[in-house]
Amino acid sequence: MSAHPVRTRRVPTDRLTMQITEVREEGEPVVFVHGNVSSAAFWHTTLTLLPERYRPVAPDLRGFGGTDPLPIDATRGLRDHVDDLAALLATLGIARAHLVGWSMGGGVVMQYLREHPAAVRSLTLVNPVSPYGFGGTRGAEGTLNSADGAGSGGGTANPEFVARLAEGDRGEDSPLSPRAVLASCYVKPPLRPDREDEYVEAMLTTRTGADHYPGDTKATTAWPGVAPGARGVLNSLSPLHFRIDDLHLIDPKPPVLWIRGEDDVIVSDTSMFDLAHLGAIGAVPGWDGTPAQPMVAQTRHVLRRYEASGGAVREVCIPGAGHAVHLERTEEFGSALLEALV
Repeated sequence: MSAHPVRTRRVPTDRLTMQITEVREEGEPVVFVHGNVSSAAFWHTTLTLLPERYRPVAPDLRGFGGTDPLPIDATRGLRDHVDDLAALLATLGIARAHLVGWSMGGGVVMQYLREHPAAVRSLTLVNPVSPYGFGGTRGAEGTLNSADGAGSGGGTANPEFVARLAEGDRGEDSPLSPRAVLASCYVKPPLRPDREDEYVEAMLTTRTGADHYPGDTKATTAWPGVAPGARGVLNSLSPLHFRIDDLHLIDPKPPVLWIRGEDDVIVSDTSMFDLAHLGAIGAVPGWDGTPAQPMVAQTRHVLRRYEASGGAVREVCIPGAGHAVHLERTEEFGSALLEALV
């Protein structure tokens, strides 16, 4: 295993300047894409575990970490991030890579695979966002609850959490402090991750506002009264703008590993971040019976179609782990990942 420390540098591309974290500049490329309200710092431990034959690279997405905070055009879904990543890999001279995506990053690498299948050696999804976006859909096939995407987008964020991010809150005096959210939702309690301070700092690099997190919003007469706008992070994850329902049609089909924590409360069939589920348990008023989004079932539906069309898929579910399974079960995650890097 590698004993090299991680290092960061900024790489100018023809789209923007991106900050990347790496261990070495030679070997078979493995690109790690982080999730929402985080940065490449969440991959630091994983990067150091890869054997010398691999070249691990973890970029900060736009609006996070040390990468230029260009605005996010949510009407393109996650394609701003996909195009940024393609520009980065071209600048680094990487023609083909293994892609690993966590949470929102799972959506980014799925979209990348959809658009650049020949450039992907393998795909590893770590508690990924549903291929049908976040919020606003029902059923395994991701049917919209409302034509305007009600229940998804920028208006679904908790305003106090957004405010505490913007203020740089490093404490834990509220359940909505970033540190408390990390401890209660990113990992499964009572675990407190090593390097917690570093992860809190990474969360606090999140740019807030209409162009970033959470994005803008629209009012709607459909429950819960908010529909996605056209700018920012949460709108880019809305099913109006991000939907991958034809992954099974791509060629070639690289192997896919789907690894998830069984007790994830963020990406779940009963997500604590889905207003429909929160309505069902009485946490959001006026619930009209809109069913929770079955996020795991939706991912399984898409990957089974991929498998039925000739792609190799392996699902690894780790009991007792939450959303950041790569932090919670480092060895189990690393073993599964190395098997996927074929």
